[in-house]
This record gives sequence, C-alpha cells and structure tokens, in this order.
Amino acid sequence: GSSPTMQISPPKLLKDIAILRSTLQQYHPLIIEGHGSSRDKRNASLVSQRIVQSLHQRWYSSNSDSETKSHRDIKRPILLISQGDPLEPTGISAITNQVARDLGIYRCLVTLDEDIDPEHSIKADRDNVQYEVKYSRLIELLSEEDEGLVPRLENAIDLELEKMNERKQQQYEESMQNNNSIKNNEKHKTQFRPIADWYKDYAMLQEVTKSAMKIASGGELTLVHTVDEISDFSVTSFYRVGLELGLVDRGDIISYEAERNNLL
Repeated sequence: GSSPTMQISPPKLLKDIAILRSTLQQYHPLIIEGHGSSRDKRNASLVSQRIVQSLHQRWYSSNSDSETKSHRDIKRPILLISQGDPLEPTGISAITNQVARDLGIYRCLVTLDEDIDPEHSIKADRDNVQYEVKYSRLIELLSEEDEGLVPRLENAIDLELEKMNERKQQQYEESMQNNNSIKNNEKHKTQFRPIADWYKDYAMLQEVTKSAMKIASGGELTLVHTVDEISDFSVTSFYRVGLELGLVDRGDIISYEAERNNLL
C-alpha cells in the first residue's frame, strides 16, 4: 500500500536567485521523465518499485563498476524535481508522486509563469512539495551562468520541432498514399495537423529545469525515464536536445530497460 502523505507546511517559493542556488546546492536532484496518462496506462506503484530499485542500484550499490561508481557516492539528501503535471491515476504524475513516497523524500515543483500558461501552476500536484520555483527564475539562473545558453537551447528546440513536423508530414502523406479509400473520398480526408504550439513551452520547461538543477547542485543530477521506448512525437523525446548540447550527460541517465529486473 502507499504510505500516507507527508504533512508539510505550504511550499517555500524560491523567488531570489541567491536563495534558489543556496537551497538547491544542499540536495542531489532527481528528475523523472515519461509519458502522461493518455500514453501510459501501467500501474504506477509497480513502475515506481522498479525505478526505486534502479536508483538504489545506481546510488548505493557496492558494485565497483566505474560507471556506477561515479554516481554512487550520493552524500546529500535527494530532492525530486517535478514539472507541474496534474495528478492522474497513471503516467508521469502518478509515478513521480509514488517514487517520492516510496523513497520518503520531498519534491521541488517547477511551474511555467502565468504569462506562458495561466493554468499550469493551478493544476500542479503539490503533494510532498517543499519548494516551488517559477520557470523564469531558472531561465535567469542559466543566463547568469552563461548568457548564450538559453538562446542555444531555444534554437535547438525550434530545429527539433521543425524536424518533428517534417517527419509527421511525411507519415501523413504516406498514410494517405497507402489508403486508397481515403484518397478517393474527399470527406474522409483528415487534415495534416502540425505539432501543437504548446510543445515548445513544455520542451523548454523540461530542458531548462534539468540544466538549471544540474548547475545549481554543482553538477549533480540523476535523470530516470519511465519507459523503454520514448514516443517520437512526445515532449519527453526532447531530452536528446539537452544531451546533444551537453547540458545533461549520458551518465546522468538511467534508462528504463538498462536496469531490467523481474518487477515488470
């Protein structure tokens, strides 16, 4: 069964960059990425169990393998970083919530500013949330570190969105070609729909959060994926952008299939 909610006072809003830095450097940030409930219907408790086991292997295993060794000596308390997903019975928000409970740790919530998405903060799950920070503060932190970093990230995400739309258009045209009954029947033709505009905001939120947390913690980060196969047309797939720009290292990531065991 799930442990009861940890009773804590309302989240502390980290408004000031100096306070943000001094707070976050006390922790080892853990970020979990995966699909929402529409794409992921698995039992969140089982997925969480498997993730927690992977984390224990990575952080506390006595294995002297050099790759795990560099990530093993976690001296600081873990802080799970959430990105404002509303709580649902399955998918990323349910899994993140369950992992925090299973590890007995608090969370830091990052939400988009109201001028980007007025609903994001309102709908966010605040269970076990100890700290809260706005996206714009993390942008500020990154710009303070390297003023070219955010423009580079934004350009790379724009480029990835363009490529994604090209792939989507190609798939659409192929499916039209292959389906003669649709081709010859105008009223059954579906319109090509490009990737929604909000994708960019959420891809930026995802990549800015990781980069900022890694910088604020002095280079520490553990990133876990909740699925083996990351859907091509998903916000999660933008993790490759952060990797290519060197904002996240391959060694920070625990992929779901890499830590396969008998749980699922």
